[in-house]
Amino acid sequence: MAGRDLRTLFSSNDRSISASEAFTNRQTQWQAVTSSLAEHIRSVGRADFDVEDLEAPRRNILVFHGVGGIGKSTLSRKIEASLASSAHRPAQWEPPSHPEQRTLPVRIDLARAAGMDFERVILTIRLAVAALGRPMPAFDLALRRYWEHNHPGESIEDYLRRGGLLSRFSAAAALPQQMQSALSDVAQALLLPGTVGGALGHGAGALIKALRERRQSVRALADCSRLADLLEVDPDLEALSFYPHLLAWDLAQLPPGKSALPVILLDTFEDTGDRTHRDFERLLQRIVWLMPNAFFVITGRNRLQWAETSLEGQLDWTGPNSWPGLVPGDAAYTQSNTPSRQILIGDFSLEDCENYLTRRLSRGGQPLIDEPVRRIIAERSHGLPLYLDLSVMRYLELRRGGGQPQVTDFDHDFPALITRTLSDLTAEERHVLRSVSLLSAFSVPLATKVAGMDHDSPALRLIERPFIRESSSGVWPFHIHDLIRSAIRNADDGSDDRWSQEDWQRAAQRGFHALEEQWRHDVRRDRTVLVGCLQQGLLLARDFDLDVDWLGDAAFQYVADSIWEPLSLPEASDTVSGGLQTAADALVETLSAIARRQHEHRERTVSRLSAVLASGLLPDELVELATYHLAKAQRDLGLTDASRRGMQRVVSVGGRLAFAAGRGLAHLSRLSGDFPAAVDAAGRLGWEGRHQRVLGDVWWVQGDMNRAAAAYRAARSEAEQNDVVGETAMSQAHLAFAVAFTDPVQADDELDLADRLLSRLRLRSAEMTARIAALVRDAGYAADVPDRAAVLLAEISVSGISYAAAKLQLALCFHHAVFDARDELAAGISRLRELTDSGDYAYYVEIAHFMADLPLSTDTARARWIDGEQRTRERWRNIVMTRRNHLEAAQ
Repeated sequence: MAGRDLRTLFSSNDRSISASEAFTNRQTQWQAVTSSLAEHIRSVGRADFDVEDLEAPRRNILVFHGVGGIGKSTLSRKIEASLASSAHRPAQWEPPSHPEQRTLPVRIDLARAAGMDFERVILTIRLAVAALGRPMPAFDLALRRYWEHNHPGESIEDYLRRGGLLSRFSAAAALPQQMQSALSDVAQALLLPGTVGGALGHGAGALIKALRERRQSVRALADCSRLADLLEVDPDLEALSFYPHLLAWDLAQLPPGKSALPVILLDTFEDTGDRTHRDFERLLQRIVWLMPNAFFVITGRNRLQWAETSLEGQLDWTGPNSWPGLVPGDAAYTQSNTPSRQILIGDFSLEDCENYLTRRLSRGGQPLIDEPVRRIIAERSHGLPLYLDLSVMRYLELRRGGGQPQVTDFDHDFPALITRTLSDLTAEERHVLRSVSLLSAFSVPLATKVAGMDHDSPALRLIERPFIRESSSGVWPFHIHDLIRSAIRNADDGSDDRWSQEDWQRAAQRGFHALEEQWRHDVRRDRTVLVGCLQQGLLLARDFDLDVDWLGDAAFQYVADSIWEPLSLPEASDTVSGGLQTAADALVETLSAIARRQHEHRERTVSRLSAVLASGLLPDELVELATYHLAKAQRDLGLTDASRRGMQRVVSVGGRLAFAAGRGLAHLSRLSGDFPAAVDAAGRLGWEGRHQRVLGDVWWVQGDMNRAAAAYRAARSEAEQNDVVGETAMSQAHLAFAVAFTDPVQADDELDLADRLLSRLRLRSAEMTARIAALVRDAGYAADVPDRAAVLLAEISVSGISYAAAKLQLALCFHHAVFDARDELAAGISRLRELTDSGDYAYYVEIAHFMADLPLSTDTARARWIDGEQRTRERWRNIVMTRRNHLEAAQ
């Protein structure tokens, strides 16, 4: 029968409400194991039990499922140890009703990292059975045939030793002898010359014929009706998946005093595939079905769907008649009088939360909790079952007050989450937990430092708790369940050892300096460490009004790499406090604006950085950071005069960004068409000012693509030598653009490298340069160039990078010039005039005329070309004619 939720039952006088219990704890999970196992032992011991019955429903399975990191693997290991010896059973777990010697537990980790394939699963089960000290003749005969066919020249013993399986099982060394003994007996009884292995080596025909004719003479195989059939089929993986039937048959032949019941624990079942790829799962299901005298405990993230008829064709045995204990829904359990063999532990997915809330309280078969309320509860729960439980009780409490609970009634944290989370923690563990709740992620050493302790043991014990999640990605492997963390930080804490505000402040200071230490002592200078420490340090400084201190150095390092991965920081102006109030607020907003400019319109960047500077909250050494990036955004928007003033201010200060601002001034000179001034400025910049890229930007507009490409390659080389991946990718994108004009084939390779470098970064301007380069490469070759340009133009408009629109239009003019499409070219030049009306990039209009060898009108602004207008005109015209001649030759 389905369990009743007594707390809910006694929370309302409304007897029409139906409530079902859904939660279990560790002790309850152990009780489920022992009770299911006891039932299975009784079932196997009945006189009518037939191990060869392939049609009877299977109840030899118990499933624990839940989200990752909730402790399923720990539970699986503890069950295995507890079944193997009472000495390893937790004190709070009741002893099982069956004797220890009656079970033979073996745990198999199916995680991809464990490298467990199906063949190793079969061998692991056979090695566990070897502890009984008895041969398994039917299974061993089939296995020997499989092995001779699939592993010629390699003994099972060598394979087991090489794979590390021999060392895991104390009785494993006896397996080869057990197999040889059984096979020798079979050979002798069947009157085969030599050994069974020899017969198998010459083909299985003689052996199978002898088995069919003289099977009764082999007492050990007399009643194994399907052995010959299994030996007749090709000994491939498909056949191997049916051999567990033989092992089950062998086990059933053992005398009562010599037998034991295998308990096979399959852990990390989610790694066997997914809902569309079930090949491995199908093979494992065969083991469960074909070994009805064994008991299986499966742990994984998802419930088993074997009882669903929709899986017919994907799995061999499906539907509620085959797996009555796996049927979802309380009604099915009640109707079939079958207890649930699927137990949810840990968190729910959003869908599971909805299903839980729908089923938990009902009236007349309909959910009692309205859909909007269910949705907000599910969202705020972060999948934590405890939150759902508390929300259900709150729902009933509010309902007792006479009103209908509303969505807003569930917009809060439950203090009970703290109480229940801390209830079984030691004082030191509680201290560490509160300390690391200040961090979004942590390691054991970091947790110890934030807690101010001189030993790691409390942190080591804490990370074993089910509310601590582990992830292989990121700088630090551990984090607290989001909802638990929120409750610890925000809910009213009524515990005896609750922290005061001063306690929280001291912990924040410890965490702040611990993050500084980790960043400064990172000998690898790992970018992810920088970003992780910066992000967590910024939030601590902002939330606890700390001096920015080391964050200034980290901020400059962050921008120097030109990578711009998001810091995932909420904007200070959007917080409850309503605007910038501290230096930390200002720095958070500055870095957020700089990082987000790759995803926001430049007008938004200008607005945010202007507000930061107007607040006057940034320390003097960080003012140049905001000023410089404000000037860059202004330049992108075509606000040249404001950009020049900002760059000049940064240069005059002589701070860390002086060279970068010098590069900005050189760019502004180039924008205005004063190319000699830009070259002169580049000579003073050096690597810090990215002088080679500045030169490349000058040379390509002169039509000198060879010198431009050489400069960009030098820029890329310098960036690689200094390990600045952002600059490397940017230089490569510009190199691809320059090469695209003169060598489309080489441009393919350059663009491929640019795409690979940019794929790991967020550099919107460089991405656009690369996409424009692709259009230049295809100019004259592809008819869809204008259509692709229109798509890119729409994206440029969203970004607010005005110069990219002009550059794109120039690429289109090149395409039209190659085709000698005069009308389209005239329209393109007219559009270029509009885009460069401010005076910036006005020389693009000249270049478009040069491409088609058109005369310049008297009102066209003239740039200061490096070696004169005529030489520049000739170079651009030659680029167009070379492309056109190549196209004509190819036709």
